[in-house]
Amino acid sequence: MNALSVVIITFNEEKNIKRCIESVALVAEEVIVIDSFSNDKTVEIALALGAKVIQSPFTGYISQKNKAINESANDYVLLLDADEFLSDELAASILREKGNFIYKAYSMKRCNIFRGKYIRHGLWYPDRKLRLFDKRFGHCGGLNPHDMIVMQEKTDVKLLSGDLYHHTFEDIETYRRRNHEVSTVIAQSMFDAGIKKSRTKILFSPLWSFINGYFLRFGFLEGYNGFVIAALTAQQSFLKYQKLKQLQRQEVSEVVWE
Repeated sequence: MNALSVVIITFNEEKNIKRCIESVALVAEEVIVIDSFSNDKTVEIALALGAKVIQSPFTGYISQKNKAINESANDYVLLLDADEFLSDELAASILREKGNFIYKAYSMKRCNIFRGKYIRHGLWYPDRKLRLFDKRFGHCGGLNPHDMIVMQEKTDVKLLSGDLYHHTFEDIETYRRRNHEVSTVIAQSMFDAGIKKSRTKILFSPLWSFINGYFLRFGFLEGYNGFVIAALTAQQSFLKYQKLKQLQRQEVSEVVWE
């Protein structure tokens, strides 16, 4: 049986961390928590459940997760957010693979929970995530806050059975506020990476996002929740390009004044 490390980054996750850690009890030889100096009971709960807790200032999702990965003692790592937890079926799938890890990377379907409902239609499902991997062949990359595991070229990825559950938002207003926060981070990340906005993307990306999520991906089958998710996903798309445009205008203005 191969050993597996589970790594989690946290900040004020006392409502979620217990469920997350308990869901990996059968598959993890080690749980590493990188905590950004929570002021609630996150650390206390994690320690009580046997996790190794390391406190470190938050420097961005990608760098923070790479810190956690580097702290793990085992080659194979399962990367989770504190508001995620394994279904019984997914835990059983991972346990089977641990008998003899054949692949260097494994993905899983993420099922998001919105306003207490499991969402299985629209853009949110199947929200495939590569989360289990051999750290000798991959690392955390992407653009903040949407990090992703980046593997070496020509790495085969196996899809595991079972869902990775993800608690998102309990109410619509929290979702709206998060949209504004996330779109700001995304816009800054895109700007720093030299990604340019275009008028076409500002106009059509939100529209396509709504049509794709609500109609083509059957989001309407989720009723009102499906409409809200499609609409607010489109909103986030619009906001990130709008804020990217503002950053680029600001840059031009600063150059002119110099």
